[in-house]
Amino acid sequence: MMYHGTAFAAGFVLDLILGDPETWNHPVRRIGNLIQKLTDFFLKRGDGISDSAVRARVKRKYGRLLVAAVLLVSGGGTALLLVGAYTLHPWAGCALEGWLTYRLLAARNLRDASMRVYRALQSGSLKDSRYAVSMIVGRDTTVLDETGVTKAAVETVAENTSDGVIAPMLYMALGGPVLGMMYKAVNTMDSMVGYRNDKYMDFGRAAARLDDGVNFIPARISGLLMVAVAFLMGFWDRLRGFEQIYSGRRAFRIFLRDRRKHASPNAAHTEAACAGALGVQLAGNARYFGRVVEKPTLGENLRPVVPADILRANRLMLGTAVLCECICLGTMGLLL
Repeated sequence: MMYHGTAFAAGFVLDLILGDPETWNHPVRRIGNLIQKLTDFFLKRGDGISDSAVRARVKRKYGRLLVAAVLLVSGGGTALLLVGAYTLHPWAGCALEGWLTYRLLAARNLRDASMRVYRALQSGSLKDSRYAVSMIVGRDTTVLDETGVTKAAVETVAENTSDGVIAPMLYMALGGPVLGMMYKAVNTMDSMVGYRNDKYMDFGRAAARLDDGVNFIPARISGLLMVAVAFLMGFWDRLRGFEQIYSGRRAFRIFLRDRRKHASPNAAHTEAACAGALGVQLAGNARYFGRVVEKPTLGENLRPVVPADILRANRLMLGTAVLCECICLGTMGLLL
């Protein structure tokens, strides 16, 4: 537990300092490559079946095989590396565990990506800000105005606080990088094959349902932690005599009211908490591949969304990450 706690803390600090340099190979990219190869292999066999009912059944079976194979490789490979390192020397294992923990967290990367949008907005270039936000969202960005770009960046920071930071942190606190790598594998599979279209409806069903399952508790914990951070930040602003932007009470109320306003059972929890904390309205209709998709709004339109809200959303995200890290380390300390 001492080595695990040390690696857990070191990985978090490394993520905040180093982020995700583009020139470094990321383990999740390797998982993505494996998913793509297996997907091509399985779909090629499933698509050749003429009977639609049989084809759907076979694709669902192949989808379950994809999940099993990817989890086995990602979790088993990570476990073998760690066992080998710890067998060599406990501190060698601790160092590898810390490095893997760092690579599976995305707080700094999420902040850096959203800050590129903020700097583009500050420079006055709508074209550059649209391009910057297109790198972190899936919607059409060419039609967005400054407010639309800002909202997209804030929503991305808020939503990814859960699946990019808190969820992997919680799973690594429980099972180290092995469980963390398996969580990222599920998350990656869902992002690649978990679509409700003709190609992936049956094949990606197992991955999508598993992703909903593994994110169910972390999403709710993330939302509650963000509400707690909003209370702390609001108190800190009052203590210093600053204008109070953050409201924990409003964050909690909007979290309870709007957290289920999403097609996914998990996606809106931190986004609702963020909207409430900042007193702005997020989400709403968005354009994807030339088609407008109607979505409910989250929060209350107490004031317009401004570029500075990207900074505020990042403070909420980082505060939530620090609070979760402290709780996890405190729990580990009690178990020593």
